[in-house]
Amino acid sequence: MACSVDAPSLKDLPKVATDLKSQLEGFNQSCLRDVDTNEKIVLPSAEDVAAEKTQKSLFDGIEKFDATRLKHTETQEKNPLPDKDAIEAEKEKNKFLNGIENFDPTKLKHTETCEKNPLPTKDIIEQEKTA
Repeated sequence: MACSVDAPSLKDLPKVATDLKSQLEGFNQSCLRDVDTNEKIVLPSAEDVAAEKTQKSLFDGIEKFDATRLKHTETQEKNPLPDKDAIEAEKEKNKFLNGIENFDPTKLKHTETCEKNPLPTKDIIEQEKTA
């Protein structure tokens, strides 16, 4: 199926005002100033292109990765759980600490203190001074 586009006829073209038409026909290019154009588009350097190619190859490798080529491996536990003795020792320590932290002083009995260290007599003091 071919699609052909016919050129519009002269009567279908837009009309240009006569004063604008006369200005366009009488335009003098010598009135224009010379201008140097500066290209604003900076092309990437060779390093940028190489970096982009490397990145693209990495992405392609990830996308096309074949998991069937992997080998099966056995993992070994390097940090095993502690044995029963260590667990029991830690439980005992925790019980001891809980006993200290949750101590109830209201369960203590009242006692009277009796000092058994009497003060020295004058004779003992004199003997120490002479010695």
